[in-house]
Amino acid sequence: MGTRWSARIAAPEDGLSQDTQRAIERTLAGVNAEMSHWDRGSDISRVNHSPVYEWQPLPPAFSHVLGAAMDVARRSGGSFDPAMGRLSDLWGFGPSGPREGIPEDADIAKALAASGVAGVEYDKPLLRVRRSRPVWFDFSGIAKGYAVDALAAALRALGLTDFLVEIGGELVGEGIRPDGQPWWVDIEMPPDVAVAPLRVALHGIAVATSGDYMRSIEHDGRRYAHTIDPRSGAPIDSGVRSVTVLHRECMLADAWATALTVLGPDGMTLAERESLAVQMVIGRGTMVSERISPALEAMLSD
Repeated sequence: MGTRWSARIAAPEDGLSQDTQRAIERTLAGVNAEMSHWDRGSDISRVNHSPVYEWQPLPPAFSHVLGAAMDVARRSGGSFDPAMGRLSDLWGFGPSGPREGIPEDADIAKALAASGVAGVEYDKPLLRVRRSRPVWFDFSGIAKGYAVDALAAALRALGLTDFLVEIGGELVGEGIRPDGQPWWVDIEMPPDVAVAPLRVALHGIAVATSGDYMRSIEHDGRRYAHTIDPRSGAPIDSGVRSVTVLHRECMLADAWATALTVLGPDGMTLAERESLAVQMVIGRGTMVSERISPALEAMLSD
């Protein structure tokens, strides 16, 4: 996934077995094999390069993630879309790699026409899928969170109950640390904002952050964020610097953080409607506002 992972585990008295490392590596390899569009042999690449209107079988994890992504796409009014791979690639954030300059309006319009969940058909239950137009799936806004959940599940299957798992800044904490404390983490803040980090205890809960500062391209002195609005086909420009979501599932925290980043400040209305625990940071330097959803306020006051 182009990032690092870590697992901090409170080991049992007899220590950790070699099965732990193998289980972690096997889990991550499995996620990449299904959902990495950088790997031409992955399941997502197979589906993306299959003929239009040809049904493609889906492995269970792929099906689970796609189902969740389609649900967030519907609930967010299209601000999250797992079938916008051509747009991400056009802007230099996909498997084709970085690009020179920025796309022409005509190229954006063409990629938009070949993007979106409206071009996806599937069975119920979601065991196979086909594309009614040449859309490309891109799970970049949800697969990392799913991988965190999958690692946590693999550790639980080994009988481990106290750990903190992290992939590229997305985390899930379970149980307690060896000193009896919960897994305290500071929420990552953009480097140029004057907001104190929010400290939370990850006790059976996950956290994911999306921000315009994480990846970008520059052209003619202007910075373009890596988060693309699937409705317009262009990078976001709403003033939102970061969105953090706490959720029982890191997969959903990841997807909602992306969706709310795209929606911008108006996304806090959706966060309240969906009872999401959200912190949104808007602005730069000292001209910064921090918004906290009612669900997060309730968590912090407990």
